[in-house]
Amino acid sequence: MNPRRRIKRAIERVGARTLDFLSAALFLWSVFAHTLVGTIRGKRPKGEVVKQMYIIGNKSLVFVGVTLGFIGMVMIYQTCLQFGRITGDLSRIGHEFAKILVHDFAPTLTAMMLSTRVGAGIAAEVGSMKVTEQVDALRMSGVAPIDYLIVPRFIACVVMMVVLSIFGAVVAFVLGGLTAANAFGVNTHTYFDLSGVNFTHLGLGLTKAVAYGMAIPIISGYCGLRAQGSSEGVGSATTAAVIGSSFAVIVLDFIISAFGLIVLGEGL
Repeated sequence: MNPRRRIKRAIERVGARTLDFLSAALFLWSVFAHTLVGTIRGKRPKGEVVKQMYIIGNKSLVFVGVTLGFIGMVMIYQTCLQFGRITGDLSRIGHEFAKILVHDFAPTLTAMMLSTRVGAGIAAEVGSMKVTEQVDALRMSGVAPIDYLIVPRFIACVVMMVVLSIFGAVVAFVLGGLTAANAFGVNTHTYFDLSGVNFTHLGLGLTKAVAYGMAIPIISGYCGLRAQGSSEGVGSATTAAVIGSSFAVIVLDFIISAFGLIVLGEGL
């Protein structure tokens, strides 16, 4: 092949991918902006937010509780095991675990769990409506698809992310305490010492929970609205939603944690 033609095709491929990326980023921003406007405007189906809160929150209680509970037990067991070998002093295990659980582990792990369950569900539902032209039917009826499909899930996910993060933190901390007491003889009064948790930790944890709750439905709804073809397109959109939501949680965790460290410093 002619070297000039090969270079030309390479440049065209790079340019096409760049344009696709910019188009996707612009559409994602459009979904986010329209969702915020729709949330403020309040034009959404009556009772849909409560329904989505039940689907996102109530149906995730067992999933989040079991996952965070086992993670809490494993973390406390391994921490006590290693500290016991090094220093033998386990008096501050609960004190430090409560802090990191509140400002990082509980909201982040809860969000990772919801990225798989809730993110996949939103993308599959919206994607199915997209490929069966129900989204186009909503537009023809004068209904904004984002107001009808994304906004109720957005509000419900933000609220329930905070609730589930608190629930997950309590379960992980309590089961971790039972593990420490039964396996290593840690005094329960010493373990359940929450004096180290202050408003800084609570504020940082709630900020992360709200940010995650906003990111998951936005990215999942975006993936669903970009679904094309048939059931294969819905499957691809669902996979992209899980990957994108999980990646967004990790990136937001780093950004918010770094910002908190810079601003608050030793307060953490």
